[in-house]
Amino acid sequence: MGLRELASHLSRGVVLRRRLPRQFGRLPIYVTPEAALRYWFAMSRVDPVLYGMAEELVHPGAKVWDIGANVGLFSFCAAARAGPSGFVLSIEPDAWLAHLIQRSSRGLDGYPSSRVEVLCAAVSDSSQVLKLEIARGTRASNRLLAPSQAADSLVLQPTVALSLDMLLEYFSPPSVVKIDVERHEISVLKGATRMLQEVRPTIWCEVSPENSTEATTLFKAAGYELYGAQTRPHPRADRAWFHTLAIPIESRNHPT
Repeated sequence: MGLRELASHLSRGVVLRRRLPRQFGRLPIYVTPEAALRYWFAMSRVDPVLYGMAEELVHPGAKVWDIGANVGLFSFCAAARAGPSGFVLSIEPDAWLAHLIQRSSRGLDGYPSSRVEVLCAAVSDSSQVLKLEIARGTRASNRLLAPSQAADSLVLQPTVALSLDMLLEYFSPPSVVKIDVERHEISVLKGATRMLQEVRPTIWCEVSPENSTEATTLFKAAGYELYGAQTRPHPRADRAWFHTLAIPIESRNHPT
C-alpha cells in the first residue's frame, strides 16, 4: 500500500472541525480528509484558487449557487463574504458530504454571514435519476454516471438530478455560480439555458480538457466572455481553461 493510498484509508470516516481563514470571518466548518487529503493540513493553505475567487466574486448581498459543493468550502467562504443580506445554495449529491454541509450550516448562528441552504441532489440537463460513483480514493473524485454507464467503484449511490433552470423556480436567482462536477459540466450548462440568457450570473467553472471545446461553444453562444481564473490578472481566453471565469459580455467590470 502506497503512502497516498494509506492516507486515504486512514481518512475514511474522519470528521474535523476547522475554521475558515481570517478573511472569511473564521467561520466554523466541518471537513473530512476523505473528501480531500488537504483537509489534514492548515485551512489557510487548503485551496488558494478557491479562496481568491470567493474574495473576488462574492460581495455583500450576493446570491451564490455552489454546484458540486463537496464539504461546502466555497459555500461558507461565500456566506462570509455575502453577509446577512446574501444567500448561498449549496448543492451536493453525496449524501454523506451533504450532511456535513448541513452540520456546518447549523453552526452559523451568531456570525455575520448569509444563510446556507443545502440541497442533496445532482445537477444535469434534465430531471432524471443517475448513479453517483463514490471514488475509491478521495470523494473529491466522485462522478455521476448515466444509468447504462459502467462504474469503476463498488459503491454507487442513486441520486436525483435536476436542471439549474428548474431550480430557478424554487431558489433566489444567483449572481455568482461555481460549478465543479467532475466532467459533468456540459450537462450542467445544457440545463441552464434560461439562467445563462436571462439571469446572467458570473460563473466560475471547472472544465475538463475533453469538454473545453463544447464548453467554449456554450458560453460564447450565451454571450459570455472567458478568462483564465487561476491566473492573475485574469487573461482573456479563446477557449475554456480548466479553471474558467465566464462573465456576461455586457458587464463593464471585466478582469484585466
